[in-house]
Amino acid sequence: MLSVRGEAQHAVAPDAAVLHGQLSAFALSKSEALALVRTAQDALVGALAALGAVPLTPDTERAAVTWSVTSVGTHDERNFDPDVPAGRIFASADLQITVRDFAQLSAVGDSLGRLPALHLHGVNWTVDSDNPGWPVVRAAAIQAALAKGHDYAAALGGAVRRVQQVADAGLLGGTDATDRFGYERAPAAFAVGGRAATPSLDPVPQQLHAVVEARLIADVPPLA
Repeated sequence: MLSVRGEAQHAVAPDAAVLHGQLSAFALSKSEALALVRTAQDALVGALAALGAVPLTPDTERAAVTWSVTSVGTHDERNFDPDVPAGRIFASADLQITVRDFAQLSAVGDSLGRLPALHLHGVNWTVDSDNPGWPVVRAAAIQAALAKGHDYAAALGGAVRRVQQVADAGLLGGTDATDRFGYERAPAAFAVGGRAATPSLDPVPQQLHAVVEARLIADVPPLA
């Protein structure tokens, strides 16, 4: 029995861009601060709706452009002395905007750059679990494991006869590593203060990485 591991990488275009940002405002009371954030949210939703964006739901997960507010919070503004309140209330709403139609990226970026209350932090490029690249990279990982097994059997003067098992890395007793994909996190250089100076967002190729383990049966002659 030969136990081997195969790895492979495969570059694919991303399936979506996820923009992370925050709407924020200061006011003298919590209700007023939250009302300002809600007004900013309404302006954001209106700008995105003009581009065909819809709220993120289980049914719209793969729409061309979606948005969602992930959290809302408030706290007292403070001076450099943490024990001295500054008197105002800070309110914020974290949000994410997912763009799957990359032809819309420029228009989305320009619309967001015109919202003074919006601060964008960055963008993640993601790959779907059913991206056509996954079968390709997984098959390549299996072929890499088989090639390594053939090399080992040949070095012993024999040949591989059959495959006994193939599994994700770690399931046959090795380290716990599974196939995965990475994404590039780009810094956000988006305009604030109402200036539309958003740079273009160029999709970043993603490297899919698959790791498998295999047990192969080989016929080899007795060692001298």
